[in-house]
Amino acid sequence: MKSNTIFLSPDEMPKQWYNILADIKMNPPLGPDGKPVTPEMLAPVFPMNLIEQEVSTERWITIPDEVMNIYSIWRPSPLIRAVNFEKALGTPAKIYYKNESVSPAGSHKPNTAVPQAYYNKIFGIKKLTTETGAGQWGSALSFACSQIGLECRIYMVRISFDQKPYRKAQMQAWGGKCVASPSNETNAGRAILAKDPNTPGSLGIAISEAVEAAVSDTTGQTRYALGSVLNHVMLHQTVIGLEAKKQLEKTGDYPDIVIGCAGGGSNFAGIAFPFVSDKMHGKKVEIYPVEPIACPTLTRGPFVYDHGDTARYTPLLAMHSLGHAFVPPPVHAGGLRYHGMSPIVSQLVTEGLLTAKAVSQIDAFNAGVLFARTEGIIPAPESNHAIAQVVAEATKAKETGEKKVILFNLSGHGLLDLGSYEKYFSNDLDNYALSDDELRKSEEVFKDFPKPQLMKSI
Repeated sequence: MKSNTIFLSPDEMPKQWYNILADIKMNPPLGPDGKPVTPEMLAPVFPMNLIEQEVSTERWITIPDEVMNIYSIWRPSPLIRAVNFEKALGTPAKIYYKNESVSPAGSHKPNTAVPQAYYNKIFGIKKLTTETGAGQWGSALSFACSQIGLECRIYMVRISFDQKPYRKAQMQAWGGKCVASPSNETNAGRAILAKDPNTPGSLGIAISEAVEAAVSDTTGQTRYALGSVLNHVMLHQTVIGLEAKKQLEKTGDYPDIVIGCAGGGSNFAGIAFPFVSDKMHGKKVEIYPVEPIACPTLTRGPFVYDHGDTARYTPLLAMHSLGHAFVPPPVHAGGLRYHGMSPIVSQLVTEGLLTAKAVSQIDAFNAGVLFARTEGIIPAPESNHAIAQVVAEATKAKETGEKKVILFNLSGHGLLDLGSYEKYFSNDLDNYALSDDELRKSEEVFKDFPKPQLMKSI
């Protein structure tokens, strides 16, 4: 029997993360005075060992043994040739996907949750606070904290808190405490609720609450953990792409196209950055981050300095942004409902190394259902966006007759997102799209901020 699954043995698991900051130039984060933020200024929020990773320009960073041991619960993850999906699309393209749904939390998020919990623990931290959109990150950090031995408190965007009740139960099973955001626990939450008691919430609001909860602990034993956007998070996720490269070498194939969904940028960075490195060194490969048309940060948001959270607690980051006050429509891909984007991903888009794409909610679910019926895995709504772009690229290959090799990241399963599928089958999903007026209004918040430089790394 021929297998379409490519495995790596445990001893083939990457022993180091790839740090793309060794190969590109970046605008620095800025403080309230417009001057670059120093590592010491971040110390109340993150432990210094993670801050060192955030600013490091070392190309390879060794994965600690304790992290490797926990990774080994599910890593290396399989690479699968989607043969039945190819047949259904009638395409000559080969389609491969990295299956990150096999982790205990059902997504790629533990790839960074585990090392973040580990580095906090050895620094002497006892408790982590964080935000979560769809609940995948909150679940992953709860899992990691249970493995490492830390307390965990999660502020979950209210619309997702209501839409995805079993995510809360998943966090509780691992000992995490989940709170709907905005909440009455923080000044940031209370201020938002005073303005709009019925707000669906946003990742920007939840980040404000989690940061405030961390820095207000006078014992100094609490820190904040972020599931996307920042450099050290992107770093940890590169284990995905590094494994995928080794697995593709076993098939003799190399991707013409690499695709990942993009909300804050973490799972996309994980699959893409090792191939971006190849592209910077002469390889021919197209790389597409895919987002919802309802929250078109990369495809329509300008490259600006903006805050990563609604209450403006974070430094100014050079990134594509829809404005820190932006509250996106309640699409079911909760992990893609973020106003900003990873500064690294944003920088690579401005340099032309990445080409951003956007798809509608219904097109995403159309693609996800076809994938489920052919490959058997029900994808998370976030992953459906990547799959929709795969369908578009495979259709182009069918029209041109080109035998393209397409690689995408299946960032998580949708078994706790079946409510969204139920709405899809009931024709009860909206195709939200951001209007030009809404975009202009949201951009007002950063019009007086400093402007980032347009840098070129290659």
